[in-house]
Amino acid sequence: MTIKIIQVSDIHFGGENQAATEAALARFHLEKPDLMVAAGDLTRDGVVAEFDAARAWLDRAPTPLFTTPGNHDTPYVGPGELFERLVAPWRRYEARFGPADGGVWRAPGVSVFGVNTARRAQLRWNWSKGAISGGQIRRLEGQLASAPEDARIVVCHHPLMELTGEPMTSEVHGGTRAANSLSMAGADLVLSGHIHTPFVAPYPFGDGKTRAVVSGTLSVRERGVPPSFNIIEVDPTEIRVTAMAFERVEFVTLRSWAFDRRQA
Repeated sequence: MTIKIIQVSDIHFGGENQAATEAALARFHLEKPDLMVAAGDLTRDGVVAEFDAARAWLDRAPTPLFTTPGNHDTPYVGPGELFERLVAPWRRYEARFGPADGGVWRAPGVSVFGVNTARRAQLRWNWSKGAISGGQIRRLEGQLASAPEDARIVVCHHPLMELTGEPMTSEVHGGTRAANSLSMAGADLVLSGHIHTPFVAPYPFGDGKTRAVVSGTLSVRERGVPPSFNIIEVDPTEIRVTAMAFERVEFVTLRSWAFDRRQA
């Protein structure tokens, strides 16, 4: 049995590419995925209208839906917004999408676990960078161990570590430790976004079969690549990732990757 997942991220409602988001919906329904994954940065500035637009758009996409927040999904523009960021950073997100951390989705043959790598504040100037705590890592290790026969997938917003060929780094505090731990715990895929460019590479730990899979953006904030999303297909022996890029009025294949799946 093949499991199909659509992976989007960095839609940035408030700065979305409207033609691309509409064309993407049409392609999503054509693909008929088993799961939609939205890996953070659903909004641009974390304001209420942007969250409402993100929720309305995702309500038009196929179901079920699995989401995690990104660094843009907490308010930060203006003094009042900054105050809310510090006291209730995920209130707006959670009112529309559920818990910001620790989500779980299971179906026959696949288990998906979410972790929030965004932070309300950090002891560094750039709060957009990611972080993952020891407690979050230990929780994921336990969850992965509970699904030994499944395809095991972790979803977060920030790529956990810099890999050869990656166009930029998100400098995740604890990220290298997490990538090592998830590899040793048998994760097949770690899905993320943040860098606005589709990218696939193995972590250099364990048997080398844990892959970082990054989706591009559907916003106007392009970084050398057109608006894009990923199609992920998991079968008993192989995993395939196809990055789909927006070209004028439709999505076409930008790049594909295929690799052997770890065997239980």
